[in-house]
Amino acid sequence: MATFETSKQLIAAASQQLPGGVNSNYRLGIAPTPLVFERGAGPYLYDADGNRLIDYYLGMGPMILGHNPAPVLEAVQAQLSSGILYAGQSRIEQEAARLVCRMVPCAERVRFSCAGSEVVQAVIRLARAATQRAVIIKFEGHYHGWMDNILWSIAPSPDEYGPEQAPEPVPASAGQDPQAGLHTEVLPWNNLALLERRLGRGDVAAVIMEPAMCNTSTIFPAAGYLEGVRRACSDTGTVLIFDEVITGFRVAPGGAQAHFGVTPDLATFGKAIASGFPVACFAGRADLMDRFGSGEVMHGGTFNGHPACMAALVATLHELQKPGTFAALDRQGTRLMQGIRAALDAADIQARVDGFPQIFHVGFGVESPVTDYRSSLQADRERYVRFTAALHHSGVRALERGAWFLSTAHTEDVIDATVAAVATVAREI
Repeated sequence: MATFETSKQLIAAASQQLPGGVNSNYRLGIAPTPLVFERGAGPYLYDADGNRLIDYYLGMGPMILGHNPAPVLEAVQAQLSSGILYAGQSRIEQEAARLVCRMVPCAERVRFSCAGSEVVQAVIRLARAATQRAVIIKFEGHYHGWMDNILWSIAPSPDEYGPEQAPEPVPASAGQDPQAGLHTEVLPWNNLALLERRLGRGDVAAVIMEPAMCNTSTIFPAAGYLEGVRRACSDTGTVLIFDEVITGFRVAPGGAQAHFGVTPDLATFGKAIASGFPVACFAGRADLMDRFGSGEVMHGGTFNGHPACMAALVATLHELQKPGTFAALDRQGTRLMQGIRAALDAADIQARVDGFPQIFHVGFGVESPVTDYRSSLQADRERYVRFTAALHHSGVRALERGAWFLSTAHTEDVIDATVAAVATVAREI
């Protein structure tokens, strides 16, 4: 039985210098405690208490090749021998751009940055410049970064979010500038008629969405929904933006847009693109993206296109393009989903296990269909948190919010060990 006293003590000590002992609020309050890690290898993390944990956080999604993948480390080390940062261009960033444009359906042009929150701001600015409109539509439960203008209705409570036909935008943080969200409107997802009516007014610059919801839960678009949104945006001159920071290069080589066969005007990417190195990018139509090239629209950053990070990106995407890679991820992820579902059923725990094999969601107590943020709230989060805390003690690290990320390092024996731990913990709770 794993214990985590050393991590607990280290976090308490670090809190004297780091607020909460962490550098991201998304790492606060994790049960049994925020953990301190010594190293990672393949599907495993090794913590300060000497525990080996099968990891399904995977860095919150980036580690699609597992921890410390050799091809990526070798590429980065080779690049570092040539220099760290140039304040100029490199051949490796040009190779990275060619790869992204070849793999992603919407990518006629691409720009690199460091974080998902940054690239979302770039595409919003670009959409407003191109349309000469101000309004941005986002959806309840969809996350597009922590900036004031877009951090609205991420996880609103039922007493805050108002009627479904006219949701109230709810700020997600104290200190958020209400004026920054003046032109941000919130709608429920998977309701095409409501979106069509709003776009009909002709004043919306962009619609931004996760093409499949993966932050709140893992929820697929309804049949015809993405196609309908694409059509409505085209008809009204509205820029369609897919936030593929989670789904990009994870659910398919070309992201969710390739999986679903619907091409946005612009898209944002991050996480799985570079195996844990700080890379994000945005890509899209040449006529839009070239507004950056002309200098009309501003996008900058000292570390954009960092050569070592570009080397990590190139190595990662080459690995993901190898024949059989996604077939193996599909096979192992499906095996894991089926195993979890069977273990919970055997313990008489009502649960929803749904999503992509590479990123899926487990929700306890779900009995009716989950189609949007509001219907996802039926899940018993408190009980699920107790479940994931107990899983840690059994050597499996799974996210409290229900997401399970898979990597190519999660082999059949690792999946079997995970399912055995789930079965044991399910019986206990």
